[in-house]
Amino acid sequence: MKSSTHFRTIVMSDIHLGTAGSKAKEATEFLRNYSCQKLILNGDIIDGWQLKQYGTWKKKHTAFFKTVLKQIVHYDTKVIYLRGNHDDFLDQVMPLKVGRNFSIRKDYTLASGTQKFYVTHGDVFDSITSQMKWLAYLGDIGYTFLLWVNKFYNHYRTWRGLPYYSLSQEIKSRIKKAVSYISDYEQKLTELARARHCDGVICGHIHQPAIREFDGVIYMNSGDWVESLSALVEDHTGNWSLVYYTCDLSDDGPEASPTNVNSQPVQSSKSVQIN
Repeated sequence: MKSSTHFRTIVMSDIHLGTAGSKAKEATEFLRNYSCQKLILNGDIIDGWQLKQYGTWKKKHTAFFKTVLKQIVHYDTKVIYLRGNHDDFLDQVMPLKVGRNFSIRKDYTLASGTQKFYVTHGDVFDSITSQMKWLAYLGDIGYTFLLWVNKFYNHYRTWRGLPYYSLSQEIKSRIKKAVSYISDYEQKLTELARARHCDGVICGHIHQPAIREFDGVIYMNSGDWVESLSALVEDHTGNWSLVYYTCDLSDDGPEASPTNVNSQPVQSSKSVQIN
């Protein structure tokens, strides 16, 4: 297995395997082209909520884990799977360590250069998810419906020669309460990192990729593999950046290649030098 780029660390979250909206094929292709010393699967990798109701496990979902295993075999990659709210079934087995290269945990402290990062999925601060699960399930149904509508809308846009459009992210950006929630979420996570004597926090959960700084504490969100198709990567000199997978997102689109993966900063944010 030949890889175009070998990173020190890759962080992926919110793949939601088992759902119709999961871009499992793209996530798998990403790992086939990029390798790393440490792979952190930061929650909601498997969507247990939807699998219990109307989700379906397919070969492409299994293929993702086969590719993770190949990373371990070919590159001696250490894989850390952190529990998210949609894969809360892991509560029954964690903490769990399989061999020396695979573990399932609630959270993790990552040493990066001279700094430390607290790594957590991020649902710990979502009071709806933790205290009112029935309401969270209801919200999940609404989000799934929105993705279903978005799929057909983007088939139409592809036919018209227009680029992919995220309906759910557009709605999030226009609703003041959603914008306020994201801002509060980011600040609370950085406060948690500071309380744990860490220099920054790495999370997922809200499907909003970002690299920012709050009062000297670094906030990094790896995004998701439903719409953003993004991951956080750390190179061997301690630089962190967001990497976006930018292939045709239609179901009948072309096979991806290493050239379809572009490294970009979020908005005006730059990659973070941490050593």
